[in-house]
Amino acid sequence: MKKYKNTLFYVAVIGFFAVLIYFISQHGVTLETGRNVQHAQSGNSQWTDFINSMIFNLKHPLAILLAQIVTIILAARLFGWMSNKIGQPAVIGEMIAGIVLGPSLLGMYFPEISSTLFPKESLGNIQFLSQIGLIFFMYTIGMELDLKILKNKAHEAVVISHASIIFPFALGMGLAYFIYQEFAPANAPFLSFALFTGISMSVTAFPVLARIVQERGIHKTKLGTIAITCAAADDITAWCILAVVIAIVKAGDFGSALYVILLAVGYVLFMIKIVRPFLHRISTIYPTKSTITRPIIAIFFLVLILSSYATEVIGIHALFGAFMAGAIMPDNMKFRNIFIEKVEDVAVVVLLPLFFVYTGLRTEIGLLNDPHLWKITGLIILVAVTGKFVGSALAAKFVGQNWRESLVIGALMNTRGLMELIVLNIGYDLGVLDAEIFAMLVIMALITTFMTGPLIDFIDKIFKHKSDEQILEISAQPKYKILLNFNSPDKGKALLRIANAFIKKDNENSLVTGMHVVKSSDIEHHALEEREGKFFAPLIEEAENLQQNVTTMFKVSTDTIQETIDVAQKGDYDLMLTSVRNSIYSGSFLGNILGFTTKIIDPDILIEQVKGRENMFDHSAFDERTKQLLNKTNIPVGIVLEKGIEKVEKVFLPLFGNNDADLLKYAQRLISNNEAQIIIVDVSGYTKKHSEVKEIIRSIENIAPNHISLLYKQSLDKEFLEEMDLMIVSIESWRNLIETKSIWISNVPTTLIIAE
Repeated sequence: MKKYKNTLFYVAVIGFFAVLIYFISQHGVTLETGRNVQHAQSGNSQWTDFINSMIFNLKHPLAILLAQIVTIILAARLFGWMSNKIGQPAVIGEMIAGIVLGPSLLGMYFPEISSTLFPKESLGNIQFLSQIGLIFFMYTIGMELDLKILKNKAHEAVVISHASIIFPFALGMGLAYFIYQEFAPANAPFLSFALFTGISMSVTAFPVLARIVQERGIHKTKLGTIAITCAAADDITAWCILAVVIAIVKAGDFGSALYVILLAVGYVLFMIKIVRPFLHRISTIYPTKSTITRPIIAIFFLVLILSSYATEVIGIHALFGAFMAGAIMPDNMKFRNIFIEKVEDVAVVVLLPLFFVYTGLRTEIGLLNDPHLWKITGLIILVAVTGKFVGSALAAKFVGQNWRESLVIGALMNTRGLMELIVLNIGYDLGVLDAEIFAMLVIMALITTFMTGPLIDFIDKIFKHKSDEQILEISAQPKYKILLNFNSPDKGKALLRIANAFIKKDNENSLVTGMHVVKSSDIEHHALEEREGKFFAPLIEEAENLQQNVTTMFKVSTDTIQETIDVAQKGDYDLMLTSVRNSIYSGSFLGNILGFTTKIIDPDILIEQVKGRENMFDHSAFDERTKQLLNKTNIPVGIVLEKGIEKVEKVFLPLFGNNDADLLKYAQRLISNNEAQIIIVDVSGYTKKHSEVKEIIRSIENIAPNHISLLYKQSLDKEFLEEMDLMIVSIESWRNLIETKSIWISNVPTTLIIAE
């Protein structure tokens, strides 16, 4: 009754006010008498008027900007994904996306679409939005710099990073001497042109380098630490030099620029001595995410904006102020991460791609329409690679690195990426670089970033090098090595309990390694350490409870499956225990696998339902990741279908054939290391036909009486299964179990499926 009453009230109110509005609008027309009111008149049909209105709306600046943003984000994500697929950082794809949407491709082959989507009058909007994105991005870069690392590795880092700047800077200025007359803008002084050519050769992309180091799993090795530290020192130094270069270019000569530099020094001192302690004080009062209120967040963002404004007014570019505002943030990385999370998604996903496309819209590769111009481009690339790669490698060798590590550092420092594009755009805006040389330098930035990964692979191939972690693992040469591959902390604990049962008494002569591989696109490098700590904390806690030694391996990769396979095989493990992403015991396994519910209790009906479903196992029992591990790994793999395992004391092994007989070695190991009770269930009378297997069981029984028994059963009752902690079965028999004895599945305990 109440429902109808509310409906009646709703209709009455809406109806009354609709009539009132109509009455007012009709009688209000009479008030126009004596006024020069112009009503829209059109001889067109209503449909034509509608179409014209739609066209007008589509050409509105806001509509164009929104369409541009959608197109840019989609293109950036697509090309970034393609880059990851070929083992390159996403920034390569985003840079290429910018060029594709610019006059070099879209503008050349589809000029109508290009002029409609990116009209010249709209480029100013993209430019300003991209600059806002860069300001936020540089803020995060400043926050991601760990200055403590710089202190710990200051000597080596400063020598390598400064050598990697001065050497290419000098070569760049030398190159400018030879190309100035032909390629410098008519009104650009030689000093300005030479300085920008030098700084463009000297930049290293810290974010791209850090991502490459993480994806290759060397971020915690000595080599990885030195490379990241050098890049951080390089970043700080390069931005300081760039600030000086901008000051000189804007002032016209060094003498006039001296005043700008003095103001910049005063600004830096003010930020370090006054603003930084103030922000640190706030972070001690409001240390956690729950205590940080919106007014506090506003203070930090106000510091960012004022800092950017100050450096823009001084004359050293707003981006330096954003970088500085990030660098002086409180040292607590957890506190910094709160702001990084707030800024990064919008800056990196939405605004930063606008910068790449804006750069692409300015890059006209079609201008390089002469072999001579491509020769100059090749010369620029050669000078850039020689200066950065050779300079960094020689400096690394000088401070004590071996040749392999020195060359890898050189290859990493040669990465330019986004930072190079920022420098080039500043030079273009200041009129120091024209369209031709700008296009050449953009190509150089793309090639030097793209070549980093392949160059490191080539160096590794020459030196036949294995990663530091693998060397440590192989050099120890333990007798029995187990690799735990899991995707959630709880599943890692279950795998460890099973692994511990295999080696409990042989702990000193064995090795358990817990590994988790995360996809590079799913994590940012600033959150890596925190993610690793949280992920492995339950495993380490469980290891302490079991008094089991365990090592951890956290890797970032573009191809998580292949990375897992490589580690398993190169590490020479005796067994890899892996979890599946979704347990078959969640919900109705039989419903998922066989298409009906577990309420069926008649075995005859069950077997009838199974007929004709021989391929269901391959498609439903395991996820794609597990199936690829089985297909490509050449070491024994144990797939754990976890059902709340707490101990491994009672274990049964259903015996169907030869593959299960081969698993007796695992049963023997469980007995000798964990004193487990092993029950062999001969389902098909296998041991009666193969007396040698029966003799193996008896020999184990002679050594460990009362720890192994042999039963002849064609079916297992629920009470028996509920007493068991673990079932061990070969992968072939597991399939047979699904096809012929599926009624077991609803009652079996945690299952270890072994593929030899």
